[in-house]
Amino acid sequence: MYKNIAVVLLLVLAAGCTTNPRDGTLAPPLDQARKVSEQDCTRPILDDGGNLLCREITEAERRARIEEEERQARARREAAERAERERLERERAEQLAREEAARKQKEAEEARLAAERRRLEEEAARKAQEERERLEALAAAALARQRAEQEAREAAARECRRLEQERNEGRALLEKFVADYGKDEEFKGIAGQISAFLAKPRKVKPCPPA
Repeated sequence: MYKNIAVVLLLVLAAGCTTNPRDGTLAPPLDQARKVSEQDCTRPILDDGGNLLCREITEAERRARIEEEERQARARREAAERAERERLERERAEQLAREEAARKQKEAEEARLAAERRRLEEEAARKAQEERERLEALAAAALARQRAEQEAREAAARECRRLEQERNEGRALLEKFVADYGKDEEFKGIAGQISAFLAKPRKVKPCPPA
């Protein structure tokens, strides 16, 4: 049956080539530079611009062509699947890269905040230390001033007692002089003056407590 169809087609083509056109001119010969499109006559004809060569395809050729088409389809499918996998892997890699960049940015921000907290804590500790040192210096100065004032008061009290003791010792010497030499004519005058001096009330301020 296929052979009969091929023969009919060839006859039709031959008739078309030998039949004179209506205008009386001959049809141009086939362009030898054009490619020959060899196709299976039992399948739909594909117009690819070449000279059509229709021939009957054997069962082996048909199976081979079907297998080739299936192989090409499988190859295209595998290529598409591979491209899809590569796309997914690329998107996954990009996602991981974005996540890694975000993680590093978060770590950097946390490190910056931690450094800022440490700086603030160190600054607060430094100021607290300076305040403690200032208060300690003020306390030390106040204590030193108190000690100096205390030592000054003690020194003044000691000096006052020393002067009081000297005055008492002087009066005791005067009293002894009057007692020993007051009746002597030579010293009676001076003894009277000494007695009058000793009789006067004393105006000595008491010594302050130490």
